[in-house]
Amino acid sequence: MQKNNTLQADKVTSHIVNWLKDYATNAKVNGFVVGISGGVDSAVTSTLCAATGMPTLCVEMPIHQAPSQVSRGREHIEQLKKKYLNVESVETNLTTVFEIFKSVVPASDDEKKLHLSLANTRARLRMTTLYYHAGIHGRLVAGTGNKVEDFGVGFYTKYGDGGVDVSPIADLMKSEVYQLAEYMGVPESILIAAPTDGLFGDDRSDEDQLGASYDELEWAMKAVEQGKEATDFTGRKAEVFSIYKRLNYVNQHKMIPIPVCEIPKHLK
Repeated sequence: MQKNNTLQADKVTSHIVNWLKDYATNAKVNGFVVGISGGVDSAVTSTLCAATGMPTLCVEMPIHQAPSQVSRGREHIEQLKKKYLNVESVETNLTTVFEIFKSVVPASDDEKKLHLSLANTRARLRMTTLYYHAGIHGRLVAGTGNKVEDFGVGFYTKYGDGGVDVSPIADLMKSEVYQLAEYMGVPESILIAAPTDGLFGDDRSDEDQLGASYDELEWAMKAVEQGKEATDFTGRKAEVFSIYKRLNYVNQHKMIPIPVCEIPKHLK
């Protein structure tokens, strides 16, 4: 399952930075707001925003967060602030807000659905927080989703981390995001950390949740684009292909426009 080694990291970086700058200028806004998780996607996105020279606010939003995730995020922010004078940071600790929310909504006997709903609630609280900061500063919320997450398996929360103004890295595979990260000097601690959404308050990785690695899912995404079917593969490849197809199907509601009930003209 080969990766793309042809990515021109310097030119791609310049392209995205110019795209961000042009979009923000045309939108007449004053820069960007980025949520920092301690992962590679938010590190790359915030670096790209910072490289525009426009004001960039990095927001930490811990909710019972693992210390390792917090430390990686802070290491990145400090490095970014040393390199770019237009970068500021703020911490908005949402743990208390999350606990209050849990105390006022009904529980459920279905633990799986309960934990998933609460995980998505974390993401939606963070989205609300990012838009608060964007509102008071007149900035855009920059999304951190990559191509295989956003358009492949739908591995994000609807109206959570999927609620953004611009998606600068959504046309890059995860492996390509890592290439940009290496090119831009993202901290080694982030590059070697197992990807995780950090929404469950434990150490489960994205691979634990998805059942396949990002490299495997990228391969499957490309195989689907080439018109392949599960019957074209055996063993682990057949398993990964089926995982990808299932996730892509069940998460279509995140990827397509919200359905609109159109009223026939003769009824209006």
